[in-house]
Amino acid sequence: MMKNNNTTPPKAIILSAGQGRRLLPLTESTPKCLLPVSDKPVLAWQIDALLAVGIEEITIIAGFQVSLIEALLQQQYANHPAIKILFNPFYEVADNLASCWIARTMMDSDFLLLNGDTVIESALLNKVLNSESAPITLSVDYKNAYDADDMKVQLDTDGWVQQVSKIVPPHQVDAESIGLIYFREQGPQIFRQAVESALRHPAELKSWYLSIIDTLAKQHLVNSCSVKGYRWCEIDFIEDLAKAGMIFSDSFHHE
Repeated sequence: MMKNNNTTPPKAIILSAGQGRRLLPLTESTPKCLLPVSDKPVLAWQIDALLAVGIEEITIIAGFQVSLIEALLQQQYANHPAIKILFNPFYEVADNLASCWIARTMMDSDFLLLNGDTVIESALLNKVLNSESAPITLSVDYKNAYDADDMKVQLDTDGWVQQVSKIVPPHQVDAESIGLIYFREQGPQIFRQAVESALRHPAELKSWYLSIIDTLAKQHLVNSCSVKGYRWCEIDFIEDLAKAGMIFSDSFHHE
């Protein structure tokens, strides 16, 4: 599937520790990553898409109701021993930068970092995996207007990321981040070191890892890859589940 020069496929790290309180009551006792989209959990959509492009080594950072995620892996992915769970005991008090810290030992070679609430298709993954090589590649999409909750991105004329945050001023917004980042070359080491140094400061426990990507973008380390036209959907609110169900309903189901 992959046309990359290096024969070893990258690893994947999926950040799925949170409860997803904005989806209550659906997430009262079910983590967001296990909510069904077209009768299949979000996490299973992600794993199936990764397996379809040859990525077998998948680490899921889990927290809230970790036993339910373990049960899914035992039921559906028992024949994929390289799919593992790392438990983040700080999920109640920290944000996803802490989940990256828990996964830092995995960041010793090329890897994909996925938000646990983004449903994607394998064709989108292939587009990103075959993108122009850069230390860090941010997957982006475009639309006519961006709302307060979108992770907004400013690009330079060559497509390199200049800033990424929810508070990019409207006149500077060029795209949105979909929650999928590819680390190559020196990218894994740079990101790992940045995560480790950030979490020496207690305030950063409440930070998103994208604050680090924003900092690294200022050093011309972050390119973008457009996934326009490919299927993806971020699950933040209850209405997103219906939207994702429509986007992925005609998809081939792996039983």
